[in-house]
Amino acid sequence: MQLPIKIIIEQNPDLRRYLKENSYWYKYLNRDGNYLKLMNEEMKKKYGLTPSDKLEKINNNMTLVREMLKILK
Repeated sequence: MQLPIKIIIEQNPDLRRYLKENSYWYKYLNRDGNYLKLMNEEMKKKYGLTPSDKLEKINNNMTLVREMLKILK
C-alpha cells in the first residue's frame, strides 16, 4: 500500500476501523490507491455519515423535541 494512502487511513479513525472490520479492502488498496474513494463511500454508508443520514438524524431529533413540547403543554 502506498504511503499517502496509509497516512489518510491512519488520520481517519472511521476509515481505520472500517478497514479492520473489512480486511478484503487491503487487497484492493494494494493494487490501486483509487479504491480508497470507494472504500470511503462504503464506510460512510455503513456508519451513517452521509449527508442524507445526517439530515435524517436532525429531522428525528426535531420531531422528538416537538412531541415533547406537545406533551408539556
